[in-house]
Amino acid sequence: MLLLSWGGNRNASPTIGKRGKDGDGLAYIPRQPSPQQSYKMKDEEIKAIADLVTANIIGCTKEVLTSNEAANYMGISKSHLYKLTMRQEIPHFKPTGKVVYFNRAEIEQWLQNNRVATVNEARAQGGAYCKKGGTQ
Repeated sequence: MLLLSWGGNRNASPTIGKRGKDGDGLAYIPRQPSPQQSYKMKDEEIKAIADLVTANIIGCTKEVLTSNEAANYMGISKSHLYKLTMRQEIPHFKPTGKVVYFNRAEIEQWLQNNRVATVNEARAQGGAYCKKGGTQ
């Protein structure tokens, strides 16, 4: 079994060795980065973070969303959104007959359909129903 060792000096380079039969020998001691050290991000990482921030800002400020933006905004897959549009279960627009667009306000309203009552609300409704004698 090969192990890394920093030895007694944590700023030294690691050394590689083998553990002895009786368990003694070299061991891996993780080096703690000093506060002065910093991590330099790669260009790809910076671009990925910038794309995420841009997507979040656009999704919150744009009125009309594309299919990709709407799916990301709602947190569903694009294929599920496609099924909802084909079944005409979600409000959408097709100005050219092909490309689908969504109004953000209508999506928010649609997402808030079919509210489920809390336990306390259901109890209150049940109590009111019983007080009326079981009629609505």
